[in-house]
Amino acid sequence: MASAYKIYKTSEGILIDDAQRQYLLTDMSWDAFINRGQLYQEISEAVQSLAPTERAQELLQNSLLPPIGQQEVWGSGVTYYRSRSARMEESKDAGGGDFYDRVYAAERPELFFKATPGRVVGSGGKVRIRKDSTWDVPEPELTLFITARGKIVGYTIGNDMSSRSIEGENPLYLPQAKSYDGSTSIGPCLYVPETPLPPDTQISLEIKRDGKPMFQESIPISQMKRTHEELVGFLFRECTFEAGCFLMTGTGIIPENDFTLQHGDEINISIDHIGMLVNYVE
Repeated sequence: MASAYKIYKTSEGILIDDAQRQYLLTDMSWDAFINRGQLYQEISEAVQSLAPTERAQELLQNSLLPPIGQQEVWGSGVTYYRSRSARMEESKDAGGGDFYDRVYAAERPELFFKATPGRVVGSGGKVRIRKDSTWDVPEPELTLFITARGKIVGYTIGNDMSSRSIEGENPLYLPQAKSYDGSTSIGPCLYVPETPLPPDTQISLEIKRDGKPMFQESIPISQMKRTHEELVGFLFRECTFEAGCFLMTGTGIIPENDFTLQHGDEINISIDHIGMLVNYVE
């Protein structure tokens, strides 16, 4: 039995990778497959009746889709100290800086709605910067998949595209800074381990422009102030998710204030064990 599985959503079915062999499951919907409380065990049982496929690379190159069905994507804010500091800086002129200091220390976390499935792109896809924004950054985030019963069963990589100019103008503009067409990317797979990710798991961001690195930084998930279970507990207090949901857990990597994304930039987000999410800016 593998210690972890990667499952990819493709136009031809669900591709299961156990690091040694790959299997293609064609007779089950994505939502029905992932929304199970014992997902790791269910995958282990499913592969026993499947023959390995030789088409894995072809499917990943030509048929890969974002690993999402009918799930909503939600976000978490100010879960890392660096995020607290950056938000305070960008909002100080508008008088909103204290809000971020308070929420960092408060019992209740900042949670916000990020995207419907139709606004989500996958690895290799194009993310967008708003036309009415002057300061834009990607936010690399470990993203949880949570079942309808509130159990974390898998992880993916998230790119929470953000307009710092709009949010900095007024904290009440957060929905416009965060939620718009092409503002969200997740992928390339759903990583389903037998045990939770270790705290030394690294998140890395690299931004390239014309093929040249413009920004690089890494941070371990142990730098998060809040636990994953804490964030999920607040999200599920008064919300139900029949197909489960995705929750971005916040970022600890934010480029310096003199950096903004441009059309054509390449965004590479890597998380240990999961892989790399690649996006291009338009």
